[in-house]
Amino acid sequence: PGHISLIKASQNKKNKTIVSIFINPTQFNSIRDFKNYPRNINKDITLLKKLKVDYLFLPKAKDIYKLKSQNFILKKKDNILCANIRNGHFEGVLKVMNILMTNIKSKDLYMGEKDYQQLYLIKKLLEKKYKTKVISCKTIRDKNKVALSSRNFLLKKSNLVIAGIIYKKLENIKKNIKNHKHISNFLEIKKKELKNKYKIKIDYLELRNINNLKISNINKNSRLFIAYYLSNVRLIDNI
Repeated sequence: PGHISLIKASQNKKNKTIVSIFINPTQFNSIRDFKNYPRNINKDITLLKKLKVDYLFLPKAKDIYKLKSQNFILKKKDNILCANIRNGHFEGVLKVMNILMTNIKSKDLYMGEKDYQQLYLIKKLLEKKYKTKVISCKTIRDKNKVALSSRNFLLKKSNLVIAGIIYKKLENIKKNIKNHKHISNFLEIKKKELKNKYKIKIDYLELRNINNLKISNINKNSRLFIAYYLSNVRLIDNI
């Protein structure tokens, strides 16, 4: 449903919509994660036909990487959040997006806000280069408010219930941030509480400005970012 929402957003405004399906090996930090990533191409194709998508670009890795592309090295100020934890991840994302945007010269590019850092970097580094407007679309959530993700298929129902509870905790944390002078200390305390209560590993829990992703001390124009693990499945979210 998350991906479908992007397709429908495009179809509502454009004459032609092209969808690419490419699981990019260079943005994974482990072979195991790459191999376990959920795939169901036949189901995807059936769904795209039902949605009356005009074109599907379904390349193999060798087809993508034989095409020329610049290599990206993130600056220190962008080496934050997932970039700081997942070495080389966004370099892989930017490289393949650069290849896609070189060969698919679309007027608009629709991306979800669930991976807000990905959205931010592509807007920052590729939007002007290709004169392609990057259009952000709201995160689609399930009945428990868990952000939809392909990785969710790797989780048990009990894990998804916990993820829903964690989302509600995040809502409460963000609501109460304004009552604290030292936000970083407040978030560190809440991070420890979540880790201990739900037995989860948390990579980060940070409030950042939506326009430049700098650490923020106010709720206005800011989002609360989290990355954590449930049963060794890494989940990200922002609110």
